[in-house]
Amino acid sequence: MFQISRRFLPALVLVACGGLHAPTTLAQSASANGPLFIDPPQADEGWQGLANVLDALTPSVDTSIPMTPSDITNRIAHMLNDGRSQEALEVIEKRQAQRNASGEIGQDVQLMFLRARALAANGKTNEAVDAYLAMTTDYPELPEPWNNLASLYIKQQKIDMAYDALTMALRADPNYTTAKANLAQVHLLKAYALYREAESAGMRAAAARAQAVQSILQR
Repeated sequence: MFQISRRFLPALVLVACGGLHAPTTLAQSASANGPLFIDPPQADEGWQGLANVLDALTPSVDTSIPMTPSDITNRIAHMLNDGRSQEALEVIEKRQAQRNASGEIGQDVQLMFLRARALAANGKTNEAVDAYLAMTTDYPELPEPWNNLASLYIKQQKIDMAYDALTMALRADPNYTTAKANLAQVHLLKAYALYREAESAGMRAAAARAQAVQSILQR
C-alpha cells in the first residue's frame, strides 16, 4: 500500500526572506473573515484551559491566548486525519486570507503542504498535483512533497513519474523510510508490468512471476 506523508518532520516550517524564522503569534484582530475555527480546540491542547483559569481569577481582563501558526496547522492536520477534508480546505483558505490581509512575510510551508493534502482528499487531484509541484520547485530540499506527489502519480498510472519523484525525495533525505517503502512498491509495479509484457511475448515463466509480484502488491 502506497504511503503518503501527513506532516513535515518539523512541527512547522516558516520560510521568509530566504531563511527560517520562528513562528509568530497570530493576533485575533488579524482575521480577515472571522474566526478560523467554529468548534473550540480540544481540551488536551492546554492553552484554552489555562486561559479559562486566568479568566476566572481576573474576569475583567481578556485572557484568551491567540493561536500560533503551529496551533493552527496542528488543528488543520487533525481535521484531515479525521476525514474532514472539505472543512480543512475552507479553514486553510481563511488562514491564507488572514496572512494576506495582515501582510505576513514569507510562506507558511506547512500550510501549503496541508492545502495540497486537502485538495487530494477532496478529489481535486490535478490541483493537488499542481500544489505539490509548486512546493517541489520552491523547496526541493523537502522530501514530503515529492513523496505525496508520487502517490498522486501512482493514482494517475504515471509509474515512471512516480519513480522520479521518489528518487528526488530520497535525494533530499536518503533516510526517509516512507519514500524507500514507496519506491519498493514502484519497483514491484514496474516488474509486474514487464513480466506481463514478457508473458504476452510468449515467455511462459513470466506469468507465474507476474502473479507472485501481484500477490505481494495486494498484501
